[in-house]
Amino acid sequence: MMETKINSDQEIIDCLAPMKTVNKTKPEPALVKVKDIVIGGPEIIIIAGPCAVESMEQLAETAVSVSKNRAKILRGGAFKPRSSPYSFQGLGEEGLKMLREVSIRTGLPVVTEVMDTRQIEVVCQYADMLQVGSRNMHNYPLLKEVGMTRKPVLLKRGMMATIEEFLLAAEYILSQGNDQVVLCERGIRTFETSTRNTLDLSAVPMLKHLSHLPVIVDPSHGTGLNWMVPAMAKAAVAAGADGLIMEVHYKPEEALCDGQQSLSLPEFAQLMQDLKRIAQAVGRQIL
Repeated sequence: MMETKINSDQEIIDCLAPMKTVNKTKPEPALVKVKDIVIGGPEIIIIAGPCAVESMEQLAETAVSVSKNRAKILRGGAFKPRSSPYSFQGLGEEGLKMLREVSIRTGLPVVTEVMDTRQIEVVCQYADMLQVGSRNMHNYPLLKEVGMTRKPVLLKRGMMATIEEFLLAAEYILSQGNDQVVLCERGIRTFETSTRNTLDLSAVPMLKHLSHLPVIVDPSHGTGLNWMVPAMAKAAVAAGADGLIMEVHYKPEEALCDGQQSLSLPEFAQLMQDLKRIAQAVGRQIL
């Protein structure tokens, strides 16, 4: 593994030379299209929804509410990577079917996680964007396979990955001919224990400096505490993020997965009002 130097811009570029397509060799930032939604343009794109699809009622009520409050893409896990094998693992294809049905009702495109190369075919039947989660950032066969699909890909930073390793993971996808990749900073594991992860907002300007790919931020996983999500979401927009992905649940106290970091529907609505003002202050917009 090469050692990244940060003494000068040229040294950084020299160290990233093996990244033939992910580094900032293009004059304009990349635009990633998820159906008719464009990530990387003037508009800050909000992706919102529950951590996991639990029921049609939960998903539909949440989706309708976030759609009314300017979310542009619906998130929801059908296959869930959990630390414990006894935790809720998701509804699988049944959850994917619910996502597709709610997508048709609301008009929101769907992003959902794919955990295994064997899941790609079925997930592609229902999802508009594929998510590669933090635990799979180093799963190189999976990265190659999603690169072959031509579906837009949301790539999350590994929980202990350097910027260099993160960009090299994106390079695996791009090397297969898929240039529709969005990078997601979702917090890294440090010595700090007061939050679930340490949200590395310095990664946003660094990634945009080194790469032409859009960068979004996940303040839900980045903190693990719903009361911290609004502050970190605002800070991410101020730092230059092209979008946010947030967990929202119609009844967070009853959530089967990550309820403690999920915003309620009223909390999400209020945050979107605040974010609109922050976006305007930095020359962006939330429509």
